[in-house]
Amino acid sequence: MKTLLTAFKFIMLMTVLTGIAYPLLITGVGRLFFAHQAEGSLIIDGGKVLGSELIAQKFTDPRYFWPRPSAVDYNTLPSGGSNLGPTSASLKDSIMARRSRLAVADSAPIPVDLLCASGSGLDPHISPEAAHYQLERVASARQLDKAQRTVLLSLIDKYTEAPTIGILGQLRVNVLRLNLALDSLGKM
Repeated sequence: MKTLLTAFKFIMLMTVLTGIAYPLLITGVGRLFFAHQAEGSLIIDGGKVLGSELIAQKFTDPRYFWPRPSAVDYNTLPSGGSNLGPTSASLKDSIMARRSRLAVADSAPIPVDLLCASGSGLDPHISPEAAHYQLERVASARQLDKAQRTVLLSLIDKYTEAPTIGILGQLRVNVLRLNLALDSLGKM
């Protein structure tokens, strides 16, 4: 009986420590030192939530830069990859459909991140190459002249992020931030 009582006390202590105290401590530290991230890295304008810089948004209008494809149609609840392997006919068909949708007249090679979904299906970034690839489509849809296209090119450069701490990942462009900046240019 004494052993059972000791085990029960230990379970209660560990439940309080790991189930209550530790989560509260980590939540408090996160909110204190990383408030923006702890709140979901939301982009807010005029009190209205426009999206999260950590989760891809679905853009299909040719006037906007498009994110990576999503195996879950940008739904955050069942996020994940398609789990289709390189020999999958379904994956091949999806990539061919994306390729024909993205193909441009100059037949430039399409960056792979515009053809294949990310592991989470919610990656908010594309490569700078993917942004540059889409430049002509966006500029044509917005009927931009040469000077405005230069501004658009500088926006891509402005929103290109370096690898985390200089070594983790690669150069990337946050699609939502780029599209919001594009909208903020007004007439463009």
